[in-house]
Parts: sequence; C-alpha cells; structure tokens
Amino acid sequence: MSYYVYIIASRKDGAIYIGVTNDIVRRVYEHRIKAVPGFTSRYNITRLVWFEIYDDPISAISREKELKKWKRSWKTQLIETQNPQWEDLYDSICN
Repeated sequence: MSYYVYIIASRKDGAIYIGVTNDIVRRVYEHRIKAVPGFTSRYNITRLVWFEIYDDPISAISREKELKKWKRSWKTQLIETQNPQWEDLYDSICN
C-alpha cells in the first residue's frame, strides 16, 4: 500500500493545506466536495498542487510533520520545483 503526503491550495500563492493519506484520489475528492467542515472547506482549498509517495505510513507522517514546520517560502519553492504554475494535478492522478 502507498501513502501520500500532499499539498492542496486555493489558488497560486493562496491558502495551502498539507495532509497525508493512503488514498489520494478519495481524499482530494473529499476536499473538493467539502465533505468535512474545517479549514479546507472554509477557504476553498481544493487544488492538488504537489504530492510525494511513500511505502510506509511512518515515513509519510514524519514528512507531513516536517513540511508543516517549514516556512511558507520553502513550501512555495517545493511546489514550484515540480509544478511552477500551480496547476491542479487531480485529473492526472485519476487516470
């Protein structure tokens, strides 16, 4: 089973959220339909802009916690290294 650390955003340079899941398609879909009230639904954070894949949950959770401590500029640089236009990657993972 794979585990994913992901970043979703409201727009380029907008509000971001970092999470971890074992089913990225389902989890991003839940964010998109605002299935769970909270930060992401309040700020319309639905665009998958970055993710990494891990083989075990401990590594994924450790990475998520590490990223949450990063400065905003470091997170932006991480996203823009792989996705300079902050395009929504959701459709690419659904295929």
